[in-house]
Amino acid sequence: MADASDWWKPCIAEFVGVFTLVYIGAGAIVATGGTNLVAIALAHGLALAVMITALAHISGGHFNPAVTVAALFTKRIQWELGLLYIIFQLLGGIFGAFLLVASFPGNAWEPVKLGTPAVVGITAANAVIVEAVMTFFLVFVIFGVAIDGRNLMKAVGGFAIGLTVTMDILMGGPITGAAMNPARAFGPALLSRTWEGQLIYWAGPLLGGIMAGLVYDNAFLQPTKKDDAPRETTMPTTPPPST
Repeated sequence: MADASDWWKPCIAEFVGVFTLVYIGAGAIVATGGTNLVAIALAHGLALAVMITALAHISGGHFNPAVTVAALFTKRIQWELGLLYIIFQLLGGIFGAFLLVASFPGNAWEPVKLGTPAVVGITAANAVIVEAVMTFFLVFVIFGVAIDGRNLMKAVGGFAIGLTVTMDILMGGPITGAAMNPARAFGPALLSRTWEGQLIYWAGPLLGGIMAGLVYDNAFLQPTKKDDAPRETTMPTTPPPST
């Protein structure tokens, strides 16, 4: 078990990852007035890809409470550390939104509510399903490229995850904002005071993340009768101790 005194390092990594996602992703919405879906999708995907590539070896590169909850349900992180991850992810989202307020005049970010995701043209129940399915894809890919130690493409795993986010936003962006991440939704909502539909961006991603984690863990990582040794995983229950 890793020394709890080293937990500040992965927690800071989670803070930086979500801060980057919100500042760049939501920032693209502010900068384009929410009108350029491709730019918004690429901004989110590239921000996540770069930060996961840079910091996955420090914290596992969750950058999303839905990912952390999936790791908790599959016992791939200690619950104390998982709770700290979620706290620092939320703080990263708040800080990213705060710096967006400081970076743009009010007449730029107020019309798009600081990039806070919103439901358009569908019911709340529909939106929960859309967010759950998109998050399922995201967390399933994370388990496949980052947690499953048999994957030989781990060096580019961050970009596969980023492309999944890009893919999801291209589909879901116009109807739910494609948050797939409670911290991504919470930070801009807090600073813009836009709470409409906020529960959707918790319920959908958490449900989809848990389902993806359980499916991948039980179908591909747990031992079978022909293979009674547990599958190798590259995400320890705690981050590696500092050297």
